[in-house]
Amino acid sequence: MHKRYQPLNIPIEIVRTVVAISETGSLTKAAERLGLSQPAVSSQIKRIQTMVGGILFTKSVNGTMATQLGKLVLHQARRILEANDQMLRIGGVAYLPQPIRFGLSTLFVQDFLSHQTSQSLADLVIHTDNSVGITKGLIDGYIDIAYILENPEMSSEISHLIVNEADEEFVWVRAKDFVLSSGAPIPILTWPGDDLMIRTLTRHGLSYKIVFNSPDYHAKLAAVESGIGITAIPKRMIPPTLVWAQEYYLPHLPPVKALLCARSNLETMQSTELLNEISSRFFKSSAMVNPVVQP
Repeated sequence: MHKRYQPLNIPIEIVRTVVAISETGSLTKAAERLGLSQPAVSSQIKRIQTMVGGILFTKSVNGTMATQLGKLVLHQARRILEANDQMLRIGGVAYLPQPIRFGLSTLFVQDFLSHQTSQSLADLVIHTDNSVGITKGLIDGYIDIAYILENPEMSSEISHLIVNEADEEFVWVRAKDFVLSSGAPIPILTWPGDDLMIRTLTRHGLSYKIVFNSPDYHAKLAAVESGIGITAIPKRMIPPTLVWAQEYYLPHLPPVKALLCARSNLETMQSTELLNEISSRFFKSSAMVNPVVQP
């Protein structure tokens, strides 16, 4: 008698736990989100690690981080959850609504949150990162809506997700007492994937040195305030602790597009309201280029 083949299946609950750990950066926080105990989450992770044959997460000073194997598993896990949710929508099957996964560039965090209330944020899970990181989240499928700066190298991959765009005027800023030494390279504070300042200075034949690099916008502002160099930020966001650096040797910076992006399968009133609210408040036109929900 032939032995019947038994397929190996990973329970959807474990798949959801893997994604929750990645998004919260902690087993404890993932357990809180999912309504589980931490031992239960640990048990689930041990089980899936046995099934896939390797460690998915490691602890670091920045929290629980995915290993290389973990990143591969996460990519597939998000696809599985998306397929699961899409299947539940077929025929109008009711299921518990999931919060909107909102990706927000660290550049826009303070500006966005200053216009929100606890009620307007109730249905959101907010992910903050530099625009490159949020763009990757859009591409990988674990960000639903994003408010970011354009990255030219990744534009083609998200062009179909753009629902609104506007030019952000960037200017150089410095500490009030900052003075550049004569003949010295211009000290600049950059962010990962930055091409704006470097490209502009190079095009004008100006020498520079990177003295600070961080994806954290507010950390960069604090570093500028310390007087170690200059950086570029949107003109409308110059804080009172810094000044617009209009020194003769600094070239004009080209504008950068701010993008509002959304995945095409969003069909909830909450997502439509969020898109319209961001469009009307932060973009010149409140009309969306590609509305997500048709009336």
